[in-house]
Amino acid sequence: MSALGRRPVSRGHTLLELAISMALGLLVAVAALVLYRGQRASHDRAADIVRMHEAATAALDLVGQQVQMAAFAPLGSATGVGLFGCSQGRAVGSDDAPACESLTSHSDGVMIRYAADAIATWPSSSGAPTDCQGQAVGAYVVGRFYAKASTSTGEPELYCEGVGRQAQPMVEGIERLRLTYWFDNAATAVDAASVPRERWPAVVAADLCVLVRGDPLVSAKGTRYVDCDGSLAVSTDSRARQAFWRRVAIRNAVTADGGRSS
Repeated sequence: MSALGRRPVSRGHTLLELAISMALGLLVAVAALVLYRGQRASHDRAADIVRMHEAATAALDLVGQQVQMAAFAPLGSATGVGLFGCSQGRAVGSDDAPACESLTSHSDGVMIRYAADAIATWPSSSGAPTDCQGQAVGAYVVGRFYAKASTSTGEPELYCEGVGRQAQPMVEGIERLRLTYWFDNAATAVDAASVPRERWPAVVAADLCVLVRGDPLVSAKGTRYVDCDGSLAVSTDSRARQAFWRRVAIRNAVTADGGRSS
């Protein structure tokens, strides 16, 4: 029989070759999945960090701008209590005689009061001065800030009480607000519990700190962070945390020589 008339011999794959090809395919699939999950985790972590930074910036800007204005009043007039703080609590009671009520969040609280005008605040649609919630006010702006968990969502938030003393959430993710206060020529800052009531007008600056909690991420469990007291802590849940600080000068404080701070 001639070579042209022969049929080609067909050879099948052996079981070993099939097993090797399947193993290689599975290896490639697993490697691609691991790479995807790693990239996704990195993306989620980066997005979480951005969210925490944005929340911290918003909270520090809001509280810092208000603290700067504490006790502001036109020449020849006074605001009464311009600044009052609470350690691990929020300010309650009247604006002229505030007291402290403890918070389970261990957040500090601060009450700020100053004369109202349309330049020192964001004006309403009618041109009236407004408080931290954008509500029109009368002669004085009063804001009371603290952090606690929302009763509806359970998420920690920065709250402000303005006109009518109705607390409204302002910035989500703020787990704790911490403030310490500086007197003129002092060597260190002190917390609110160490400030006698009659000494609040002499506070010339405040150190603000917010502890921000991130979104649930598996990779965040067990991560370390420095809290608002400067202590090293470990996250026991799946939330990353980060503390952010800012020092704010109080423009209308009474200095040691009886003058006003600049």
